[in-house]
Amino acid sequence: MQARNLKSLAALLAFGVLAMPAAHADGERIAVFTKNQTNPYFQVLRQGADSAAKSMNARITHYIPTKPDSIPEQMSQIEDVIVKKADAVVFVPVDYKAMGPGVKKINAANIPVVNVTDRSDVGNFVSFVGASDYDLGLKTATYLFKTMGGKGNVVVLEGIKGSLTNVDRIRGVQDALKAFPGIKVVASQPANYQRLQALQVMENLMQSFPKIDAVFAANDAMAIGAIEALEGANRKALVTGINGTKEAIDAIKAGTLLATGDYNGFVQGCLGTMAAIRKLRGQPVKQDIVLPATVIDKTNYQPLDVPADKRACPRWEDATKA
Repeated sequence: MQARNLKSLAALLAFGVLAMPAAHADGERIAVFTKNQTNPYFQVLRQGADSAAKSMNARITHYIPTKPDSIPEQMSQIEDVIVKKADAVVFVPVDYKAMGPGVKKINAANIPVVNVTDRSDVGNFVSFVGASDYDLGLKTATYLFKTMGGKGNVVVLEGIKGSLTNVDRIRGVQDALKAFPGIKVVASQPANYQRLQALQVMENLMQSFPKIDAVFAANDAMAIGAIEALEGANRKALVTGINGTKEAIDAIKAGTLLATGDYNGFVQGCLGTMAAIRKLRGQPVKQDIVLPATVIDKTNYQPLDVPADKRACPRWEDATKA
């Protein structure tokens, strides 16, 4: 009798009559690509990815070029991920156009890809997670120009020429200027998103322009470099950045940085990783997640005044409901 019952049970299971819903897998292997090891924004993004993976019981491997923004190195890292057959990829391209062939290789290997921060020019993606660089440039510049009282001389420190983030942020600044005829941009030069380069560029500009009332820097690292140059020359100017990094928050608290546009790398890292894992687990994923542009100053910096490794990722439902 017992043997007959066991045979009947086996038959039912074979036909799926008693099949239980499959529990989602865990331990998924997620490859996270970022541009470089030096920019604090990408450090925070990686911490967001780590936090999301830990909370969802997945595993992260970070791929970071040793030479900043190296196209050949990121291409080589893509080959490595394909050979090792990662379950999914969270991808920040070092160049949104040049890395197109690399994205196509990941697609051809049938590895799901979530595009984060810089929207790739080509490729098939599970989702895009980012913020509007144009809106951040527009809102942060508008805040700066209003604080200046609508008049004065401004220096613009640009990022990497031709990069999508820089093009859109500077376009936002240019559109903000249209409403402030009393604001004059005396110089607009690239410092390639690097703190030391911004310090050097700012030192040179101060020699050429005895009156600089404000500095719009296209990221926080350059803003901090500009502040260091100003302090070294015993000069003062209003300075803004973009990215909402911890060093920017510290500078706002210290009164040396006026404001920063919150690019929220931690949350982008969280949501990009969550989207990749949700895709692997057959859960719904929103195709386009663009975070709202917010200016952070002395009145609202408190939520970001927490080390990234102590922050928690937002709930997926809350972060993607807009």
